[in-house]
Amino acid sequence: MSVVVQQDAVVGDVVEQIASIAAERSLTVACAESLTAGAIASALARGEGAASWFAGGVVSYMSEVKFQVLGVAEGPVVTASCAEEMPRGVNALLGSRASVAVTGVGGPGEEEGEPPGTVFIATCVEDRIDVTRHLFEGDPPSVLEQTTAAACARLLDRLRAMPTL
Repeated sequence: MSVVVQQDAVVGDVVEQIASIAAERSLTVACAESLTAGAIASALARGEGAASWFAGGVVSYMSEVKFQVLGVAEGPVVTASCAEEMPRGVNALLGSRASVAVTGVGGPGEEEGEPPGTVFIATCVEDRIDVTRHLFEGDPPSVLEQTTAAACARLLDRLRAMPTL
C-alpha cells in the first residue's frame, strides 16, 4: 500500500510540473492509452488548472479503436510503430500540441510474442515523436502503475526539452 501511495505522490509532482509548463507555454496536452485504460488521463486531469491545458484522452484498449479512431495502421499493436502513431492520432483528433501514448502487455501472459511488462511509451511534442521501450516487472497492477508513472515522466522530459519561443 505504501508503494502505491509513494508512486501516486511522485506522479502528482510530475503532473504539477507538466501543468506549469503547459500553462507557461500555452500548450494543450492529450493522451492515448491502451494498457493503462485511462490512468494517465486521470493523473493529468488532477493537474493544476487542467481545464485550460488538458484536452483529454482516448482509451483505445481494443485494437480496432486504435485503427479506427487514432488512425493506427492495422497490424500488431504491441510495437514501437503503433506507439508512434497513437500520439499523432490523438493530437489530430483533439487539436493538442503535445501528447503521450502507451501500448504494451500488462500480463500475466505474453501478447504478440512480447513478454509481460513490455511497454512502448511515445510522446509527440510539436510534431516531434519519441518512442521508448520498457520492460517492467511485477503483476499486472504493478505494470500499469509503473507505466503511468513512466509515461508522465517521459512527457515531462519531452516538454522540458521543447525549445522556448
